[in-house]
Amino acid sequence: MQEHETLRLIGQKIVIIYQDKQGTITQRTIEIRGSKGGLIRATCLTTGAPRVFRTENILAWQRAGTRHAG
Repeated sequence: MQEHETLRLIGQKIVIIYQDKQGTITQRTIEIRGSKGGLIRATCLTTGAPRVFRTENILAWQRAGTRHAG
């Protein structure tokens, strides 16, 4: 995920697949609050807590509510 993408998504809800520093992979729904220097400030809607995510650790993302035919 590029920083210019995250700036466009401020205030939006997205679903991410995220790998933390221990290597654990989780899926979370977040609402982006800001982005700077490769970090995304967000509210994790899965836990209700404020979080910071490293963009390099986001393996995949899509807007919340997006469905694909298949």
